[in-house]
Amino acid sequence: MIRKTLNASQLQQEVNRRIHRLQEVVDDGVKIRVPRPQLQEPDKTGCNWTMKNFGNAAGFERDIAGVLEAMRAEYNLGGEAKDKTNPFDNFPDNG
Repeated sequence: MIRKTLNASQLQQEVNRRIHRLQEVVDDGVKIRVPRPQLQEPDKTGCNWTMKNFGNAAGFERDIAGVLEAMRAEYNLGGEAKDKTNPFDNFPDNG
C-alpha cells in the first residue's frame, strides 16, 4: 500500500483525533497529550516517522500502540523539509 503524506501538524492532529475517539479513552474522560511526530530513516516497512513520550497515557499504552501502528501503515511524514540556507543572505552587508 502506498502511504499518503502529511506534515507533522496534520499527523499529530490525526493521531490525536483517533486516540480520543477510542471508547476506552472516551469512557475514562482522559486527555492524552500527543507529541509531534519525529522524522526518522524509513524502517523496514517504509515508514519515516515515529512518536514517543505521550503524556497522561498510563494504562492506554496498548491502545496508543494500535493507533500508531495503523497510522504508520497509512501515512509518511513530509512537507516540512528544513531549509538549510541562511534566511538573511539577501540582506546587504553592513560591514
